Amino acid sequence: MGDLGPSAPMTASAPRSRRIGILGGTFDPVHVGHLRGALEVAESLALDELRLVPSARPPHRDTPQVSANDRLAMVECAVAGVAPLVVDARELQRDKPSYTIDTLELMRAELAAEDQVFLLLGWDAFCGLPTWHRWEELLQHCHILVLQRPDADSEPPDALRNLLAARSVSDPLALKGPSGQIAFVWQTPLAVSATQIRQLLASGKSVRFLVPDAVLAYIDAHGLYRASN
Repeated sequence: MGDLGPSAPMTASAPRSRRIGILGGTFDPVHVGHLRGALEVAESLALDELRLVPSARPPHRDTPQVSANDRLAMVECAVAGVAPLVVDARELQRDKPSYTIDTLELMRAELAAEDQVFLLLGWDAFCGLPTWHRWEELLQHCHILVLQRPDADSEPPDALRNLLAARSVSDPLALKGPSGQIAFVWQTPLAVSATQIRQLLASGKSVRFLVPDAVLAYIDAHGLYRASN
């Protein structure tokens, strides 16, 4: 058997950077609007994971009507078996307001430096960014995906105009690097809100097809949002 000469050195291929989405909210209760929007984004951007992050004490929202444990359980019921949607409960384990910048810093510490992180925000939440804790630092840790509905016709505040001019990218698929840019994602409008669902339940009406069947079963089993609560 002849000498084939020195073999070429074997080099390990670099691991592919992961693409992680984050969708926070009170999820009081989680409904098909949350879930359908999350799934659309996860599929269109080929995310490896989209984490639904229930907030414990949201600084900019009213106190949730039901307990953190119930809201977490409903989100877990909703996404069970629905890849790539998963639940991240870290904000419920912190005994302080749920600041997004804190959550992003903790997640970043657990990820590879090249992993891409996408923070999903509705248009109203995005316009309210200048009121958020350390909001100017968010893009150091993530890209921001603004979920824009066709019926959103309000203008962003002045504090965001320069940021949009400097950081926005027209195509969400063109976002480069682990963080630092903003893109808009058009969403199928679903006229569903948690407020509407709570009102229906309080008046004894059905919310079938507004929430997943597993969530409805949990609400019924625990008597949540009923007028007697």
